[in-house]
Amino acid sequence: MIEIIKQPWHWLVAGTLIGLIVPLLLLIGNKKLGISSSLRHLCAICIPRKIPFFQYEWEKEIWSLFFVTGILLGGFVATQFLSDPNNIVVSEATKTTLAGYGITDFSQIMPVQLFTFDNLFNLKGLVFFVLGGFMVGFGSRYAAGCTSGHSIMGIANLQWPSLIATCCFMIGGFFSTNVLLPLFFKLI
Repeated sequence: MIEIIKQPWHWLVAGTLIGLIVPLLLLIGNKKLGISSSLRHLCAICIPRKIPFFQYEWEKEIWSLFFVTGILLGGFVATQFLSDPNNIVVSEATKTTLAGYGITDFSQIMPVQLFTFDNLFNLKGLVFFVLGGFMVGFGSRYAAGCTSGHSIMGIANLQWPSLIATCCFMIGGFFSTNVLLPLFFKLI
């Protein structure tokens, strides 16, 4: 069984499992699914309720904290116990593109030249992690949800704002990948 779990799975399997979460949540009466809202719940738990943004009944959404914890634990288990660093397959076109940016080490799940603690203390890391993280957090708050909430649950609920947000996420992703990222690596 472990060998089956260790093998790469077709995207259709994960997509189907994620898609089955939507009717399950609708059956139990919940129309919200997302990751960014969990940070709000954590803040509502930890911060005194004097701030109006955190004055709501977070107790009704406690299940989402278990959901996020499961995602984190699942990612940890998958990378530490179920992945084989010698079996990472990156397409040749991607390797060629990334080599142009100075990224050539594909021995780990994430490129070593980018994802190291040393990069947290240089200009590249400051822009890539701190500014990028701020933009993701600001964007998910400004859009009233993250990509998972809008793209999975919002569109399944036929919410027009979620369709618009998802289209904007995609446009932003294409723009960042094809314009900002090459520019970033040329400048830094």
